[in-house]
Amino acid sequence: MDSKHIDWGLYRSFLAVMREGSLSGAARALGMTQPSIGRHMDALEHALGVTLFIRAQGGLTPTPVATELLDSVETMAAAVQQAARVASGGREEERGTVRITASQIMGGEVLPALLTQYREQHPQVTIELVLTNKSEDLLKREADIAVRMIRPTQQALLAKRLGRIDIGMYAHQAYVKKHGLPKSLLDLRHHALIGSDRDPTIAALAKQIGLLVSRDDFAFRTDSDLAQMAALRAGMGIGGCQMGVARREPALVPVLPDVMVFSLDMWLVTHSGLKSNQRVMGLFRFLSEALSRYSQSSLGSP
Repeated sequence: MDSKHIDWGLYRSFLAVMREGSLSGAARALGMTQPSIGRHMDALEHALGVTLFIRAQGGLTPTPVATELLDSVETMAAAVQQAARVASGGREEERGTVRITASQIMGGEVLPALLTQYREQHPQVTIELVLTNKSEDLLKREADIAVRMIRPTQQALLAKRLGRIDIGMYAHQAYVKKHGLPKSLLDLRHHALIGSDRDPTIAALAKQIGLLVSRDDFAFRTDSDLAQMAALRAGMGIGGCQMGVARREPALVPVLPDVMVFSLDMWLVTHSGLKSNQRVMGLFRFLSEALSRYSQSSLGSP
């Protein structure tokens, strides 16, 4: 087989093996049999003229070539998915898939209610939502629309600033009842703080107001923003929360609201090549208006 004309199905099986770590895992993920996946790997190695896996009793071990190939195949997979979304958008304006990427809090706490409204108006549109604090690469078409808290710099992207998101510090009323509230920044050291494990974002935000904190200062550490939010609601301690989210929860009590406020800009981004895609741009316009209103609810003192 000519390496320039390798069936995408072989690459898809390779990607599943790399993600799942075994032939059996890949077979389950793709709904195929393990021997079929094994034959795909043999065929792909033959077509490429390389060894992708070292086979032993303990399973498969990817070779350096396989590891290097993975990024390219991930890009191919994203392109295949994007092609399907574009094709469905070209067939019918109100039917097809739009893939959105957003931070964990935006995706878990803010977007679901807004996307529910959109789906009620456009029931034939399927929405894929990727929750990650890492920036999905719109240039590689890993997503159609992104909600970001940093300004994108690539010229091929269409970006719109939606406003500012203010983040305050809060504690659940159950925590306040047991431990009271700090009266100053210095008093924070006597309280349980909810923060990150390895992610430096919280420490960088705290530095904006002259508060120096490190991993060791947090009584509860996790890099999942949703887990931090759950801990805050459970009364674990004092943690950050978008003011727009906190205002929906009467049980959350502001902590040092005059000094403990952090701000981030919010941007809505898509690839400029999708400007003619009515399905994507329809959702882009809807989110632009809805998230701009949400931004207004996230401003000011708690």
